Amino acid sequence: MTDQKIRWGIIGPGSIAKAFQGGVAGSKHGVLAAVATRDPNKPGLATDFPGAKVVHGYDALLADPEIDAVYIAVPHTGHAEWAIKAAEAGKHVLVEKPLALSSFEIDAVFHAHRKAGTFAGEAFMYRLHPQAAKLAELIQSGVIGEVRMIQSSFGFNMGKFQPEHRLFASKLAGGGILDVGGYPVSMSRFIAGAAMGKPFADPIKVSGTAKLKA
Repeated sequence: MTDQKIRWGIIGPGSIAKAFQGGVAGSKHGVLAAVATRDPNKPGLATDFPGAKVVHGYDALLADPEIDAVYIAVPHTGHAEWAIKAAEAGKHVLVEKPLALSSFEIDAVFHAHRKAGTFAGEAFMYRLHPQAAKLAELIQSGVIGEVRMIQSSFGFNMGKFQPEHRLFASKLAGGGILDVGGYPVSMSRFIAGAAMGKPFADPIKVSGTAKLKA
């Protein structure tokens, strides 16, 4: 262990990045050093990210030798691109889910970080929560009995359909599958794996239904 804190930079200062900033502020091992934005004059940056320097452009943050790790919180379509660029700059990354848009992109991200000797992780916060560890313990001990069915759901009401919003627009990989669907899938794999004494378990068959907006 070392007393030196991980110096974090954020790429994409949106709402989820603000939540990440709060987590870093309460961390023993990290400090938010910089926030990269394409609009350094955007109101509220100093208030939302107190103590962090504002960097004009994502490439400038990756070039900063005083940044050790980067949290990537841009829209989904930019996750793989900036995760790979971070590896090429020698930076560790935590990528907001989804890590990428396809298995091909995910393989490319991990290949880049293996080559660079850096860490790449997907930001499923619940997997690091003490409640998740306790859940696995309860399942593995058999105290709740045999796991026969897992029902998991997650969603929220966006109200009026906004076709250009990042949560709806196809060009931004919008929709519920990548934005919130990963959580119930991840949780189900986690619980199934715990029941089998493994870190996770994959399904044998997958099927689904959807209601698509016109």
